[in-house]
Amino acid sequence: MRTVGSVIARRNEEAGGALIGYLPVGFPDFDTSVEAAVALVENGVDIIELGLPYSDPVMDGPVIQAATQQALANGFRLADGFEAVRRITARVDAPVLVMTYWNPVLQYGVDRFADDLVAAGGAGLITPDLIPDEASDWLAASERTGLDRVFLTAPTSTDARIRHTVDASRGFVYAVSTMGITGARADVDAAARTLVGRLHDAEAPAACVGVGISTSAQVREVLGYAEGAIVGSALVDALAKRGVEGVAELAAELARGTRPE
Repeated sequence: MRTVGSVIARRNEEAGGALIGYLPVGFPDFDTSVEAAVALVENGVDIIELGLPYSDPVMDGPVIQAATQQALANGFRLADGFEAVRRITARVDAPVLVMTYWNPVLQYGVDRFADDLVAAGGAGLITPDLIPDEASDWLAASERTGLDRVFLTAPTSTDARIRHTVDASRGFVYAVSTMGITGARADVDAAARTLVGRLHDAEAPAACVGVGISTSAQVREVLGYAEGAIVGSALVDALAKRGVEGVAELAAELARGTRPE
């Protein structure tokens, strides 16, 4: 399996940049969520961000919240997340990053979680509610296992916070394009461009922009200044309304934004 960093570097050499797609495990059901994730890669997505449903998703917008709540109502268990990673990585050659809030990892056991994720073929974690200052256990576990660790920055982050986050991250730094919860927006906030510039000034190896990206034009715009574009709510909405076929069609459309016009 190729690493997150190597995929992003390769896609920036051969195309406009990397496309990262988010979908939650277990929505609308477990098997369909695996098929949808595979369809992402088969239609041009370079890296999968696989969300673990959680009862208090503070960063997620209404589309993702509704999907993860349905997955929880269906009986999602943390073990399902590892099984999903295992099935996906057995079928496609693309890194799978798990997006998870920190409490489930803490309750499961940080070292146990890291070991099980490695065994499943996972590439690392995106942890939206964990800051590097409070991540000593995860930093140690990821160093031991070689897992990537993606921390978030926002337009309000101080220069010191950005530097600290860059130093702690591996794979890429997640640049939140606008303040607030996730969800497709007509325009990606101009603050994202400034934030990515600050990340580059802090020598981030890669900055990927998420929150609010939903069209190939927005992907192309973001890849004009960042190394990757992250799409979530639009893909979840496509899955909810049109199933795996809808996800495949939207992924193919979004991937056009990584290629020259």
